[in-house]
Amino acid sequence: MERRKTRQVMVGNVGVGGESSISIQSMLNTKNGDFEVAEKQTKALALAGCDIVRLAVTDDASIEVVKRLKQSVDVPLVADIQFDYRLALRAIEAGIDKIRINPGNIGSDDKVRAVADAAGEKNIPIRIGVNTGSISQHIIDRFGGRSAQGLVEEAMRHVRILEENQFRDIIISLKASSVPMMIESYRMIADMVDYPLHLGVTEAGTAYSGTVKSAVGIGTLLSEGIGDTIRVSLTADPVEEITAAKEILSALELRRFGATMVSCPTCARCRVDLISIANEVSRRLKDLKREIKVAVMGCVVNGPGEARDADIGITGANGEGLVFRGGKVIRRVPEAEIVDVLFEEIDKI
Repeated sequence: MERRKTRQVMVGNVGVGGESSISIQSMLNTKNGDFEVAEKQTKALALAGCDIVRLAVTDDASIEVVKRLKQSVDVPLVADIQFDYRLALRAIEAGIDKIRINPGNIGSDDKVRAVADAAGEKNIPIRIGVNTGSISQHIIDRFGGRSAQGLVEEAMRHVRILEENQFRDIIISLKASSVPMMIESYRMIADMVDYPLHLGVTEAGTAYSGTVKSAVGIGTLLSEGIGDTIRVSLTADPVEEITAAKEILSALELRRFGATMVSCPTCARCRVDLISIANEVSRRLKDLKREIKVAVMGCVVNGPGEARDADIGITGANGEGLVFRGGKVIRRVPEAEIVDVLFEEIDKI
């Protein structure tokens, strides 16, 4: 698929837009001011594959956490600013890599300009983060309610403020909990500007439902070439957001994150406990960083036949297991040994 052409914006050492790969973001949910816990979660997110980490900056203690995190982690940090523009100015002084402001509550245009001036002096980008709850009332009235058009109008109003201040290191997000509204708003703005777009479905929900909504919304846009960085917003451990984001990018073949697994849904032909086997293989593959495709199939109809394009795979066959490579069976083993034997063969590849 062909990606939308945008300018590149640097967030620390991570490029967003341009020729850069699509980056993954998440947000700390630790108590403000607790540096040790914030550091631990930041490192856990980075280890899981998070490219950019955001944290809410709400007070003096938050600023101190920013300062200390910049000394202890390598992942770029984003300050999420709501209401008080002075916190954005202080976060910039503390060494933050990006500022996210919500135009609907940051205050007057002069305050936005003050943030732009300070960020521009230090080459720090700004994300204009608009959501359905922050659309100005006059825009809501104009469009007869909260809408994709209103999200775009709100974002563009603040883009113009930054551009008038000669500031163009801009990333834009237009988030809604309504997936159709979210998709429509990003499609609209993608035709209007060349700034990178941060994709996300806000208030998506818990781990399962939130992942489904995010996969539909984010995945639809990415499949159309729209989007440069993503966050899967879940009411869950933030590390789960990274897992979901990686699955979305892998499914669209936009990025690879080590081994991938395909498995069949089972049917009456299956004669092994495929669900347990597949879960065990999936768990063990998480630690494998090599880019290989592994198939876990339930019968000889699906494997090795349908899964012959996998680098290696296993299939059930009347109480035993077959290991195949390149569509050809290379070993027959008892079902209880099939997973261990699979990983023995993976080590040989």
